[in-house]
Amino acid sequence: MSNLEYLSEASIEKLIACVQERVLSKGEYLLEEGKVCKKIFFVETGFLRSFRIKEGNEMNTAFTFENNFTTNLKSLRSGTPSETSIQAAEAGVFWELDKHRLLELYRVSQEIESFGRKIVEVLSIRQEEYSNLFTLYDAKERYAYLLKNHPEIIQRVSLSQISSYLGVARETLSRIRKQP
Repeated sequence: MSNLEYLSEASIEKLIACVQERVLSKGEYLLEEGKVCKKIFFVETGFLRSFRIKEGNEMNTAFTFENNFTTNLKSLRSGTPSETSIQAAEAGVFWELDKHRLLELYRVSQEIESFGRKIVEVLSIRQEEYSNLFTLYDAKERYAYLLKNHPEIIQRVSLSQISSYLGVARETLSRIRKQP
């Protein structure tokens, strides 16, 4: 798992004892909209996409690549049904860390609690970054931001998925890409 270099051998062993491996085919779900999120997910290989359905259209809200974590923070923390789904966008190996088992580890290890807090901080920063794309940038600037800061999205995600993520029609994205 990512950032394990900051943990002692004993903490790593405790964490590994609490994770479950999931090998998924493209299109399989780790979390479906309407279900309560009870896990944090880690991507070993492949990548995940988080999305919502609005008026019958899929709206991508995140892509999570190798060595990164994802979850639905709101559902995980509040116990309310998730408004988003998390799906394998590529076949891969994913790891699940159960919320209740992680909370038990927090009680016995300050080091693991700190590790969990770092995960939540990274997830919060990614959500803020995505939100800022729409607050601070127009469509062309959002695409330029992805090119500069997240080339893996441009390289691995389909144009339809990217256009959904950027909140523009695919045709608009095609026009933006043709501009110098």
